[in-house]
Amino acid sequence: MTDLTCFKAYDVRGEIGVNIDEGVAYRIGRAVAQHFSAKSVVIGFDARETSPAFAAAAARGAMDAGADVLDIGMAGTEEMYWAVTEFGACAGIEVTASHNPINYNGMKIVKSGSRPLEDVEDFQKIKVLAVSQGWIGPAQTGRLRNIAAEARQSYADKVLSFVDVAKLRRLKLVINSGNGAAGPTVDEIIERLEAQGAPVEFIRVHHEPDSTFPNGIPNPLLSANHAATADVVLREGADMGVAFDGDFDRCFFFDGAGRFVPGEYVVGLLAEIFLEKEAGAQIVHDPRVIWNTQDIVAARGGVAIQSKTGHAFIKQTMRSHGAVYGGEMSAHHYFRDFAFCDSGMIPWLLVAELVSHSGRSLADWVSGRFGAFPSSGEINFRVEDAGPAIERVLDAHRGDAVSLDETDGVSLAFADWRFNLRRSNTEPLVRLNVEGRGGAEGLSTKISKISNLLGGTVA
Repeated sequence: MTDLTCFKAYDVRGEIGVNIDEGVAYRIGRAVAQHFSAKSVVIGFDARETSPAFAAAAARGAMDAGADVLDIGMAGTEEMYWAVTEFGACAGIEVTASHNPINYNGMKIVKSGSRPLEDVEDFQKIKVLAVSQGWIGPAQTGRLRNIAAEARQSYADKVLSFVDVAKLRRLKLVINSGNGAAGPTVDEIIERLEAQGAPVEFIRVHHEPDSTFPNGIPNPLLSANHAATADVVLREGADMGVAFDGDFDRCFFFDGAGRFVPGEYVVGLLAEIFLEKEAGAQIVHDPRVIWNTQDIVAARGGVAIQSKTGHAFIKQTMRSHGAVYGGEMSAHHYFRDFAFCDSGMIPWLLVAELVSHSGRSLADWVSGRFGAFPSSGEINFRVEDAGPAIERVLDAHRGDAVSLDETDGVSLAFADWRFNLRRSNTEPLVRLNVEGRGGAEGLSTKISKISNLLGGTVA
């Protein structure tokens, strides 16, 4: 494998044996360590069958470059993030393919301070080095240190610091780990909560990590996968359900009626939580669906800041403004006090605390927002030529628009509705989001019109 086509727009991802294998993992581990002249590199892995071997290969590469490897074992991506900050490492690698098909694997990489890689100065140079294998012999080979237990304890301490455990009331929560990496970490957090007397009952679903994914690849965003959590919420009479993807940097919510809560409404809810904790705080959001979040932030006296979609952009915007929280409708939630990184564990803890001390259910908090600011959710279209397709939509709507925004793709806003169109960075897709004010009437008609103008097929 000379071209290394597993390097994508933001991370490393490939089909096992086709464009990623242990040899590639070794080269990337060595390239990361050499690029940063790293003294230490944190390495963790998800529950996929090849992940331990890929992580071991990356570790050998990093050690051959002279770096000590801080091995955190099976862990979520956010556990790698926190370990890089907590242990002062020069870089971190998580071997994971998250919610990709079972025959895929990949890597997520950060540098010191858990900062995302700069594309030109870091990511592309690491790729060039991994391709050329222009290795520089170090003075000595690095050592392997197993810090898995210590790292998980530190991580659990950190995520629990976001809530006041004493405020938690009697709740019943369904937690669906999807047979991914989340289960052992959830157990650690539950043990801590029980030790502190939190009266919360947990129902674990698909809890044990299983590389065969007997219940399907954990991707709770897909509607076909909702029943696995929603049905248990209903059967158990639970207050809410939480489901994780494979490396648990995203979590997804279901209210007590088993209803899925789309990510754009979770962003608004978490913004409300942080503005209650920190008056006047700055909140970062992506540009796809914005009105619900902006309305909540304004009502709470905060400052809403729009950022381009994507973890590198959100994190940079948060750092430059010192924002307490940032959220994307794709269920990535970022926290200033978590090294500006995304976490799938912190959100459900915050929502459990909110439901407890407010006496209002999750449904009570979000139901009104559904009606006030209806949203289509993201609709993907596979089109032959994205440029002309998008222009057709803009030509048909530009004259009536009250504003145009090109932060990410293009957004046109009207008196009572708004849409965002953007091209995928990784696939031949055009992504559409439509939102409204004061009711969903007419939204489906607008979606149909745009769909016809785009052409192609819904992916």
